[in-house]
Amino acid sequence: MAHVELSLSEVFVPAARTPTEQGSDNFGQWSATVSHADEPCLLIDADTRVVAISSSGCDLLCLGAPEDVVGLPLLEGGLRLLDFTAARHELTEQETDKIPPLLALHSGRLARGLLRVQAAGAESSDATVDAISTPVLTHGGVAGSLTFFSEV
Repeated sequence: MAHVELSLSEVFVPAARTPTEQGSDNFGQWSATVSHADEPCLLIDADTRVVAISSSGCDLLCLGAPEDVVGLPLLEGGLRLLDFTAARHELTEQETDKIPPLLALHSGRLARGLLRVQAAGAESSDATVDAISTPVLTHGGVAGSLTFFSEV
């Protein structure tokens, strides 16, 4: 039978931080995490600007390179959303407000849904992705949303 011994040394207590430091650090940590993630993910701020996106997220959403879309509004960075009809029409403004990243941002709640995306200028290639979004809170309010994608 194995014998396990446990010993405790000094307890590490992190330095107290103000709510301002905690909030800005929270968003900054998510930005760094998303930028370096292997999984397709996206972080937008309250103004819907792309704060960070993983390389695999750019590939899946047909957006090019992360540096091409960071800082741009999500729907102006080349993201083309289509409906699920055979005609593949572009979504209207009312429909785009209901996509998970924006719905989580505006509702302050988890959101999930399918998206059909097409690269700008590519008439035949599109992808269906499952998007799961959560609001990112700072100072008790919604500062942005974090979305993970999976190809369907």
